[in-house]
Amino acid sequence: MNGYAGKLLFVDLSSGRVEERELSEKLAKDYIGGYGFGARLLYDMMKPGLDALAPESVIGFVSGPLNATGALFGGRYTVVSKSPVTGGWNDANSGGAFGPELKRAGFDGIFVSGASDKPVYLFVKDGKAELRDARSLWGIDCYDIQEALVRQTGERGIRAAVIGPGGEKLSLMACVMNDKHRAAGRGGSGAVMGSKNLKAVAVKGSAKISVANPEKVKAANRKIVDWLKNGPTAGMAKGFGDFGTGGGTGLNGLVGDSPVKNWGGAGAVDMGEELLMKLSTTSYDEKYNTGKFACSQCPLGCGAHYRVSEGKWPLEETDRPEYETLGAFGTMALNHDAESIIKCNDICNRYGLDTIAVGGTVVWAIECYENGILSREDTGGIELTWGNGDAIVEMTQAIADQTGFGKILALGSMKAAERLGRGAQYLQTVRGIELPMHDPRYSPGFARTYLCDPTPARHVKGGTGLADFGTTNEVKYSYVGRGEFDAELTCRTEVLNASGCCAFADFATPPEALKELLDGVTGWDVDVKRTGRRILNMRHLFNLREGLRPTNDLLPRRCVGEPPLEAGPLKGVTVGHEKLAEGFFDAIGWDSESMAPKKEFLDDL
Repeated sequence: MNGYAGKLLFVDLSSGRVEERELSEKLAKDYIGGYGFGARLLYDMMKPGLDALAPESVIGFVSGPLNATGALFGGRYTVVSKSPVTGGWNDANSGGAFGPELKRAGFDGIFVSGASDKPVYLFVKDGKAELRDARSLWGIDCYDIQEALVRQTGERGIRAAVIGPGGEKLSLMACVMNDKHRAAGRGGSGAVMGSKNLKAVAVKGSAKISVANPEKVKAANRKIVDWLKNGPTAGMAKGFGDFGTGGGTGLNGLVGDSPVKNWGGAGAVDMGEELLMKLSTTSYDEKYNTGKFACSQCPLGCGAHYRVSEGKWPLEETDRPEYETLGAFGTMALNHDAESIIKCNDICNRYGLDTIAVGGTVVWAIECYENGILSREDTGGIELTWGNGDAIVEMTQAIADQTGFGKILALGSMKAAERLGRGAQYLQTVRGIELPMHDPRYSPGFARTYLCDPTPARHVKGGTGLADFGTTNEVKYSYVGRGEFDAELTCRTEVLNASGCCAFADFATPPEALKELLDGVTGWDVDVKRTGRRILNMRHLFNLREGLRPTNDLLPRRCVGEPPLEAGPLKGVTVGHEKLAEGFFDAIGWDSESMAPKKEFLDDL
């Protein structure tokens, strides 16, 4: 098949069995790749009610058809599993170079079950796979593991998806890392990997992935390059290329997009415009930037390496924080100390921890501390107060090391509140997943996405959230009649993610580019809307089988303005998230009571 390596690899760590299977054309056409493959396969491979950290649980590393084909923005892969946080479906994707290298190594996906009695890593090279002893690698962080694997395998061009100490210690905020700084970050997939004693999946390959119509792919790429230079979003794309995702953090805080003070404040009111604007990477780069980098097949290049030469937390080699990290450790905590945020980002990257979850958990603890729910005795003497960069770094390190109060916070904010028996009133989570850094009171469509996606509290799962950025208040605060548009955008994003394409393609490419690339690579006439609906429903059905339904009471009240803020740009806003959800359920074909897909919609798929 064009666009695919044509094989899947199944590994049982309990028995040591490694098995190849042919990728069926039907699976490829129906589910595209990425979490499409993952949801279809894990639904069959895992029994309902299985503990996410049980040996029988399955974790998958899945590429998409755009990986390793030269299709621009096609550099991402997906980690799929059951979430130890939500108890339901989990997927998290990452950029870098692992996804394309996985295909060149001979496989479209690797699915791992069982648990080893000692640390191991999986090494795959040109279609050959073997399990190797990783006891000497256990404890190595996510920066140093790459060179350690090169020494172990003798392969300079090796790429690896790994866990750090966070995953080894089963932190529920642990993620899967690759290329040192790229994270499949949300939902605790690193803990699933750690529960299996699987330190890394390392791949190296030389296979060429065939493309059905190279000229069509080249033509689509040319259109993308022209769009980046001359299209209506060229300025935005240049900003992301120059300063990464965090270039507009200060402005986002001013207008109300970035949540402030654990979702209870307003940027200019609680921080002041001058301090808030210091959180943008436009103010960081001149001092810390040592060079740019890009993911595989990316024409934009939003990454940058940093060096902090002096101060409390010098770092010889680290990476520029993303927007979500700047929000989580910055606006959310009323913290404008750049080097404290860079340090927290570095800790999370090295230990393999999700910055949104860690930042959100620290901020939850700060609000609890400020309101007497937590004491200095609870925190081990750490003064968790608003804007205290020193304390934020100290607690982030404690979470990473799982020492003192950090051992409890390593569970994430919801499970920490459950363990302590207090502080639940300050949680900003959906099913235990900390909310990302886009405020539904500014872009109401995010409320529906945070609530209804099978992986809750995610900002890159389609819907009208991003579209609301460019609309008037009269449009975005009108909650009726948006269901079809919401469903259409969601289905497109399902295919975009499953294909191995970056979310930047949502605005940095012409609207028709995704289909043109997929058709050119595969030779098929991909029905994006229908295929996206099928993938979404498969992920949703996994959750329904676990008894999980997206009911309106799951959303934290603050993020939808209940009660509304009394000051700032979002003053008085209450989001009609129930109406948004109702419109989406109707358009996507889910029964509003049971949440089960209606029979006529399933028959069509």
